Amino acid sequence: MTATYTVDDVRARLRRGMETAVLSFPLTPFDTGGAVDLDSFRVYIREQIAAGPGAIFPCCGTGEFFSLAEDEYESLVTAAVEEAAGAVPVVVGAGYGWAQAARFAAIAERAGADALLLMPPYLVEAPQEGLVEHVRRVAASTSLPVIVYQRAQVKVAVRSIAALAEIPNVIGFKDGHSDLDQLQRLKLAAPPHWLFFNGAATAEMQARAYRSIGVPAYSSAVHAFAPEIAKSFFHAFHADDHARVDLLLSRFYIPLVELRDKGIGYSVSLVKAGARLRGFPVGPVRAPLADPSPEHLEELRALLDTGLALVR
Repeated sequence: MTATYTVDDVRARLRRGMETAVLSFPLTPFDTGGAVDLDSFRVYIREQIAAGPGAIFPCCGTGEFFSLAEDEYESLVTAAVEEAAGAVPVVVGAGYGWAQAARFAAIAERAGADALLLMPPYLVEAPQEGLVEHVRRVAASTSLPVIVYQRAQVKVAVRSIAALAEIPNVIGFKDGHSDLDQLQRLKLAAPPHWLFFNGAATAEMQARAYRSIGVPAYSSAVHAFAPEIAKSFFHAFHADDHARVDLLLSRFYIPLVELRDKGIGYSVSLVKAGARLRGFPVGPVRAPLADPSPEHLEELRALLDTGLALVR
């Protein structure tokens, strides 16, 4: 299977999706033995798509890309593309060094993904020239559009934007640093057709700030376990219903962030625990992550009850 959309087509479809709905970052289900549960993944992907996201981003950070073997990745991307059936764009993660990222890119292209989210290079800190060359080599290995993701040790300088803009299939930028001064400079230096979105952890917390510099689109981890809450926030945010945004922030999102910060790796494992509490068949996290403590699960259960009551 191969993608049937041009780079311009994908960019246009993603832009429409980012303007009208939340971006979904689905979880990857594992069974109790730690193996990928592909049947449960298909069920879960169908539920995520039914909730109406602007696009789905399987096998990315929330989907535990970092713990997937290449054959597992291929089966998951293939399943996601089949379940989406063209209804929404499917953007999948690729990462590590450029040679390995290129292998993941080849798998994604073969499976019919629409685009790649290029994760930061593994472990190493690198100069700007090296980061640009990393993107250039991965992008040259595939016909798929590429979205560059800056977070952790990767921070793209304004002076690097011109070089990245020369790469024909680089179409956008995801930011995980929340340095809005730097991001505004990047956005103003970038081509006008580039897509930018807020990739902060619990991105709703900073949605207003990002929108103030022209980046209203965001990824939502909450959509992975409580799409009703994520959608309610999105619609209130875009309708400038400030009272409702404040209500959801103060009674759900802020307590969620405070709970997330109580455990290492909770940006994924707490989300997965929330999905299990909702009855989604996602299973446990895979090592080196660990599931939340019983005490924190009870806090999460109570918080979910509060959040869902707010949107019903």
